Amino acid sequence: MSVPGPPPPDGVLAGPPDVLEASEPTPGLSATSPDEGLIEDLTVEDKAVEQLAEGLLSHYLPDLQRSKQALQELTQNQVVLLDTLEQEISKFKECHSMLDINALFTEAKHYHAKLVNIRKEMLMLHEKTSKLKKRALKLQQKRQKEELEREQQREKEFEREKQLTAKPAKRA
Repeated sequence: MSVPGPPPPDGVLAGPPDVLEASEPTPGLSATSPDEGLIEDLTVEDKAVEQLAEGLLSHYLPDLQRSKQALQELTQNQVVLLDTLEQEISKFKECHSMLDINALFTEAKHYHAKLVNIRKEMLMLHEKTSKLKKRALKLQQKRQKEELEREQQREKEFEREKQLTAKPAKRA
């Protein structure tokens, strides 16, 4: 005989149904309990389980397959949308770069206008310096000419004074 352990709570079986002996009363269960035949009903055959599983699958499988197909379509549509979105983003970037290019062209026009103005000023300054150089050359030539004329005038006066100066007579 085995040593009994602590008694199980009321209404709970102490072991598997085949281990329970008919002579031992089940604690909490009376001989006239409505749950008495439940233990035999719990033993289910594999065939019944298989049939239940097939019935469950046949009931839910078409819906699951439709859901799977719908999810696949959604995934494909998302991929298409993502590709379209990437194309639109690249178009926006291209437009933004076009705006940058337009700004660069505007800036280039501005600097080109500045360069043209600087070139005009340089040409004007070149003309002025050329005129000033010509004028300076003319003035220098005029001064040299005047200096030469003065020098010649001095020499003439010196010669004239020489001629006017009394010369001692030559004794012969």
